[in-house]
This record gives sequence, C-alpha cells and structure tokens, in this order.
Amino acid sequence: MKGVSGGERKRTSIGVELITNPHMVFLDEPTTGLDSFTANILVDILLELKNENKTIVCTIHQPTSEMFFKFDRLMLMAEGRIIYFGDAVQAIDYFGKIVHDGIRFKCPEHKNPGDYFMEIMSKESIPV
Repeated sequence: MKGVSGGERKRTSIGVELITNPHMVFLDEPTTGLDSFTANILVDILLELKNENKTIVCTIHQPTSEMFFKFDRLMLMAEGRIIYFGDAVQAIDYFGKIVHDGIRFKCPEHKNPGDYFMEIMSKESIPV
C-alpha cells in the first residue's frame, strides 16, 4: 500500500492553511522536497494569492533563477544580521556596487542570483 509523497503532503498542508482565506501567509521553505516544475507552480500560486492582496512571507533556500525573479522583496541574512532587505531584482545591482578588500560582489552574468547570494553569504561577512 502506497502512502502520499512528501510533495503531496507539503501541498496538502499548504492547502489546508489556505482554506481559512488568511490575509497573511507564512511559509517555511514551501518548495523544499519539490521538483523544480512543481516548486515553480507553487510559487505561481503564491503570486496569485499576492495579487489578491494577501501578504505572503516565505523562506526559500537556493531558488531557481526563474523563481528568484518572481519575488518582489528579498531579505538576505548572514551571521544573524540582515545584509539586504529590499526589491529582489535591485539586490543584484546593490551587491554589484560593493567592493570589499578589493573584491567586487557583482553577480556573474548567466549565474543564478539566488545561488550567488548564498555563495557570498557563506564566504564573506559583508558589512551592513
């Protein structure tokens, strides 16, 4: 006898929370364990909810580049401190202007910004 998959369980859990039609939704890593296609569908559903004037707050670890560009706002934290909070797309330019110890933090062309930010946050403690 087969049970439900982790992805099915996660989607069902999110659906149960949405039944009450909340004004604000907090999701902790809702795409973890999902394949990239299903994860993108989930983010598209969250965007639909946002367009219905709902506030969606979620943590996403290493989103695909397609998924990264769907987010309005971005908060990046390193060593327990906020190093960026603002428009998600503007984060690329923001870090591109930072020079620390002669190193420019410009995201390489054709690199996933989510992956790049994870790399620099784990390698450097960027002053706020």
